[in-house]
Amino acid sequence: MPELSRREFAQLLGSSAAIAALPLKASPQKAVRLGANENPYGPSPAALQAMRDAFSVACRYPGAEESALVAEIAGLHRVPERQVLLGNGSSDIIRLAVAAFTGPQRAVVMADPTFELAGLHASAAGTEVRRVPLDASYALDAARMLEASRGAGLVYICNPNNPTATITPDKALRSFLASLPTDTVALVDEAYDHYATSSEYSSVIDLVAKRPNLIVSRTFSKIYGMAGLRCGYCIAQEPAISRLSAQQNFNNMNVMALVAARASLRDGQQVTESRRRNSDTRAWLRQNVERLGYRMLPSEANFVMIDTGRDVKPLITSMRANGVRVGRLFPAMPHHLRVTIGTPDEMRRFVEELGRIS
Repeated sequence: MPELSRREFAQLLGSSAAIAALPLKASPQKAVRLGANENPYGPSPAALQAMRDAFSVACRYPGAEESALVAEIAGLHRVPERQVLLGNGSSDIIRLAVAAFTGPQRAVVMADPTFELAGLHASAAGTEVRRVPLDASYALDAARMLEASRGAGLVYICNPNNPTATITPDKALRSFLASLPTDTVALVDEAYDHYATSSEYSSVIDLVAKRPNLIVSRTFSKIYGMAGLRCGYCIAQEPAISRLSAQQNFNNMNVMALVAARASLRDGQQVTESRRRNSDTRAWLRQNVERLGYRMLPSEANFVMIDTGRDVKPLITSMRANGVRVGRLFPAMPHHLRVTIGTPDEMRRFVEELGRIS
């Protein structure tokens, strides 16, 4: 059929017979989402049931459910409830930290590359952003970060790091935090904590008790499969929590996310099974990526960084055009492709596409 003008197409739409005469096209293959580090298996059954049960209180403000989740988190980490702040995802915590601790004369310091949000919020507010390249092992370059942190308001550290999926070893990170000036706040983003299995990795939540300038954030978006529900939190000493909460909207949490988060914390099987599935599929992916001649960075998360050896932009474009939505370009690593660990079927689709365009 020849190409139709807008007028001709509109006229066709008025005729059911004409519509029936249009040639049929095969339904496009369902897109594979491997670009946002989501857990493809979703929330636990306990979380789903908790949300169904919560419809009866959806007409109420979330204060009671907020308090209940704060108590649960405080018990989990053995900290006072006043040292816990909930956020609309851990992205909310990052936004609050930038607002509370930075300004025209108080810069944000962050690795390059890392999760960009702190820098985006700072730039939007006219705050200086100081970016420090990762070291040769894709870990925090402690010496250069300390130098850049002079006079800064906030240092943002993602560990395991997004987008590299690598870690800064525990000993190095603790040494860095101990050396940081007390008037500069460190926000350690542990969004991928549950996936890390390296003996060199550890959470730094235990340091909060003796470091008033330390904030540690977590999220329910990753291993708990709640990215669309938006729930996160941070642990910090009370003065820091007060400064963060002063920047926060009232009633910014929703009941469904709150009850799902509580149920998730009680479902240990969710973490164990999600970690196992991720580890098994990631190992399969590494084997097949290397078979195609590519190199994959060591991963301690639910995504990987693949060295393609060439400009990655055309590869990203081609994959997305064929229904495989991989990660975005990270300018500091222009030859690397970030890929979320999906289901086995999704990863087979990715490997097939990677092989086709190699």
